[in-house]
Amino acid sequence: MTEEAYNHCVELHADNLYRFILKNIKDEDKASDIVQDAYEKMWRYKDGVDPDKAKSYLFTTAYHVLVDTVKKDQKQVPFELHTPTDYYTDSQYSDLNEILHRAIEQLPADQKMVLMLRDYEGYSYEEIEKITGLTESQVKVYIYRARVFLKKYIGKMEVVL
Repeated sequence: MTEEAYNHCVELHADNLYRFILKNIKDEDKASDIVQDAYEKMWRYKDGVDPDKAKSYLFTTAYHVLVDTVKKDQKQVPFELHTPTDYYTDSQYSDLNEILHRAIEQLPADQKMVLMLRDYEGYSYEEIEKITGLTESQVKVYIYRARVFLKKYIGKMEVVL
């Protein structure tokens, strides 16, 4: 990868990469650091990076840095330890977007990551498999579990609206 190809890659993908990381950790400073780390690693290994696969390389690298950061910063509460009242809301609040984001924050990191890649960024199962290093069946299972959790958390639409 040449310096020109690297700079072009930065222009094309920096915003999407930052947005993806920020949606997952909700901390602008950490998101910026993770994006910078991903680009730094790509620069260090630029001779081995195919310019046509730079986007995949960046998202994969950023994903791994993000996972490491999340593991360092917080210890996750196992899904089984949540009480049933954690899965739904009683209020008659009608901002579904806010409720959905609150529900997504409750997901374990792996489930949140694959759900965001699939539903927010529009990646295929195969692309998510390459980015995360999980198998395609693991990706599908994590997405399924995340969607089941979101369905339980949000509850019936009549309650939300």
